[in-house]
Amino acid sequence: MAKINYITSESVTEGHADKICDQISDAILDDLYAQDPMSRVAVECLTTTGLVVVAGEVTTKGFADVQAIVRRTLKEIGYTNPAFGIDHEDAGVLVSIHGQSPDIAQGVDEKQGKEQGAGDQGMMYGYACTETKELMPLPIMLAHGLTRRLAEVRKQGVIRHIGPDGKSQVSVEYHDEIPKRVSAVVIACQHTEEHSTADGQTSGSFKQEILEKVIKPVLGKYFDTNTKVHINATGKFVIGGPEGDTGVTGRKIIVDTYGGVGRHGGGCFSGKDPTKVDRSGAYAARYVAKNIVAAGLAGKCEVSLSYAIGVAEPTSINIETFGTAKIPEEKISELVRKHFRLTPRGIIESLQLRRPIFRKTAAYGHFGRNEPEFTWELTDRADALRKDAE
Repeated sequence: MAKINYITSESVTEGHADKICDQISDAILDDLYAQDPMSRVAVECLTTTGLVVVAGEVTTKGFADVQAIVRRTLKEIGYTNPAFGIDHEDAGVLVSIHGQSPDIAQGVDEKQGKEQGAGDQGMMYGYACTETKELMPLPIMLAHGLTRRLAEVRKQGVIRHIGPDGKSQVSVEYHDEIPKRVSAVVIACQHTEEHSTADGQTSGSFKQEILEKVIKPVLGKYFDTNTKVHINATGKFVIGGPEGDTGVTGRKIIVDTYGGVGRHGGGCFSGKDPTKVDRSGAYAARYVAKNIVAAGLAGKCEVSLSYAIGVAEPTSINIETFGTAKIPEEKISELVRKHFRLTPRGIIESLQLRRPIFRKTAAYGHFGRNEPEFTWELTDRADALRKDAE
C-alpha cells in the first residue's frame, strides 16, 4: 500500500505588502549596480497605508534617486489607484541611508594577498529534485504559477476590478514520494466593491472566474473533482496591500526559496549586494544542487554552505541526498569542491552577479525560473560532474 503524505507551499503576488518592499529594495540595488558594479548595498524597506520607509547602508560611486525609484516601482506593480491603500503619485517616502560600517568593510574588501571575505556569517541552503522540469518541488512551482496568473489576469483585463494584492496556497498529495494530485488550493485575491455582494461578501461570479481562469489552467492534471477550493475564505478582500498589512523587506523567505521543502538558513535576499553570502551563497547552493540532480548523481539534493564574516572559504560544505544518491555522498562532495568556486569572489564571478538583475528576482521566487539573468539555474556543470563520477 502506498505511503501517502502532503506538502503545502504558498506564494504571494507582486502587490503583496512584503513583496512591494522586496522589489523596492532590489530596484535600488539594481539602480546602483547599473552605475557602479562595486557598490555595497544593504537596503531595507517598510510600507504601510500611504507610506514607504527606506533605510540601510550603502557605499557607492553612484547616486540613487530613492524617491523616484519607489514611485516607479509602485507604478509598475499596479498601485496607481488610491483605493488600493497606496498609490505611486501621492505616497509618502522617507529615506534614511548611510555608509557601510568600516568594521565590516575591512573584512570584505579585497587587498593584496587577501581574497575578498564573506560579508557576514551564516548558513545557506540550496535544493533540487526531479519533481518538475525546473528541478524544483511541485508545490512551490504550482503556488507561484497561481500568483503569476493572478497578476496576468489583472494586467491583461481578463478579470476586471481586481487589485494587486493576492496569495496562493497549494497542498499536494504524494504517494510514495511521487506527487499525484492537489488536495487543496487556497486563493486570496484583492478586488474592488464591484465584486462584493450586498451583504459584504465576495461574489460567487468572481469566485467562479478565479476558478475557471486562474486555478484550473495552472493546476491542470493535478486538479480533480475532490480538490478542495477556498477563494477569499474570510468573506471578501477589498482592503489589501499596505493598507491591509504592513510590509517589510525579507519576510517571505520561504516563498522566495523552496516553499518549506528543505531547510533555510534564515537570511533574506532582497536589498543585498552579492558580497552578502545570504544571497550569493544561497544562489550558489542552488546552482550546485541543481547540477548534481541534472547530472543524475541523485534524485534529490540539498546543499548546505556556511561562512564566517571576513573569511573567503566556506567553513563547511555538506551534501544531503535523502537516500537517492547513485554514488557515495563523500564522492559528490569531492566533485563539488573540484568543480565549483564557492568563495564570495568565485561565486560572484562564476554566476556573473555584478549586474543589475535583481529586481526581477524579488517576486515569484528566486529559483526554478529559466530566464537568462538567472545564471544559478544553469546546468552547465552537469556533464563534467557526470563524467568525473563515472
